[in-house]
Amino acid sequence: MLTGSIPLSSTISEPVSTEDNDPKAPYAVPTLMVTTVFHAVTAFYLYTWYTTTGLTGFAAGMVGSFAVAAVGLWCALFASSNGKISRKTGADKRTTGFPFSNIVADRKHASKKAE
Repeated sequence: MLTGSIPLSSTISEPVSTEDNDPKAPYAVPTLMVTTVFHAVTAFYLYTWYTTTGLTGFAAGMVGSFAVAAVGLWCALFASSNGKISRKTGADKRTTGFPFSNIVADRKHASKKAE
């Protein structure tokens, strides 16, 4: 949310991007990394207190911090790099098999290998 990858309202006036010409760009990814690590460590800390004391307040805080850390990890994986969008297909040209497999591309390449 601090980087602008997740809009806070339904209308997006000027989102923060990782483009070089955006003045906020140098701070977007480092802010994302610091807050993601902070919330992951906080979730672990609250988990240890919850297992020690059994209080539900620690469990609620753990779930909240884990959710924010998961959103930060998702943004780091999928929203923090410049995409190279194909004009012909509208797909990202830099797709790989990690962490998901690209079945359509595998079928396409399999038919070329068979010939």
